[in-house]
Amino acid sequence: MIPINKPLLDKREAAEILKVLKDGVLTSASMEGGRQVRDFENLMKEYLGVREVISVNSGTSALYSSLLSCGIGIGDEVILPSFTFVATANSVVATGARPVFVDINRDDFTINLENLEKKITDKTKAVIPVHLYGHPANMGGIKDLLRKRSIYIIEDACQSLGSTYEGKQTGTIGDIGCFSLYASKVLTSGEGGFIATNDKLISNKIRMIRNHGMVKGYDTRILGMNMRLPEINAAIAKVQMKKLETMLRSRKHNANTLSKILSSIKGVNIPEEQHERMYNWYLYTISFTNNIRNKIGKVLNQKGIGAAVYYDPPVHKTPYYRNLISNLTLTNTEWASRHVLSLPVHPLLTEKELEFICSTLKEALG
Repeated sequence: MIPINKPLLDKREAAEILKVLKDGVLTSASMEGGRQVRDFENLMKEYLGVREVISVNSGTSALYSSLLSCGIGIGDEVILPSFTFVATANSVVATGARPVFVDINRDDFTINLENLEKKITDKTKAVIPVHLYGHPANMGGIKDLLRKRSIYIIEDACQSLGSTYEGKQTGTIGDIGCFSLYASKVLTSGEGGFIATNDKLISNKIRMIRNHGMVKGYDTRILGMNMRLPEINAAIAKVQMKKLETMLRSRKHNANTLSKILSSIKGVNIPEEQHERMYNWYLYTISFTNNIRNKIGKVLNQKGIGAAVYYDPPVHKTPYYRNLISNLTLTNTEWASRHVLSLPVHPLLTEKELEFICSTLKEALG
């Protein structure tokens, strides 16, 4: 089976894990975090070019703690796309705020500015652009739209580490950027996440929030939870940082190979970078003009290719959110959920496997 994603791990991660086990310090309840956590945060600060990076135990925790740090809660509204992993919406609901779902663009599957403008109200406290599949959202347009409004921009960059918009890393353009280190991501620690910001006040709040609101000892000052990143996970992420550029180059090469072969196939729309937006190629997601996605995906899976659908149903069509928010139609979102298919593009693919993916897809299309 050719998996949809596979982490690039070797003896370097294993050696770093053994060091942590030998030291015997598996986690730290200090506000600053343990040594491995601090080392990783410093490496990521340098890579992203931001003042503050705060590690947490998942991308979901990154989103949730960021919302809490902005004071978002009951009575507030947060605008976000429905075409995303459910964690984006769940994090909003967990604060007590109301998620307001907005439609996407069909070409890049990111937030639609025209629909976003229509959804803004006096209760809107934040907007969460999702850089889905590693495709950067139109951050310039979003910032222009919100420039004269007191609305936070919290980027969901969980899938977009290494993607850039006008030369800037995604997750560093709004007020806060949220990233995931889940096993399938471009850079992994197994489970984990982190937050990027240039706001010292926000970063200090998040450091407390990830640690039960404590600063020194049992002195809880604000509401928080245990969202700390363990030392072993941080050690893995630290080693992964040394491979990040190599992994991104491999993904780009694999994406270019897929595009070169698939560009001539009628009825298949391939992802294309725009001039000001560079992708990390976390996922290589195509769409079909006709309603044949499920049939094609089934054929690929039967041939041992881990093609996958992200996301069907979209969040607003899941049972929980359908009961929470009824009678909502998002035309492009619902179209995308029925037509997209993601193909393997990870760094461990061989040229032979890439050719097999493309030839199998062509055969499935007849």
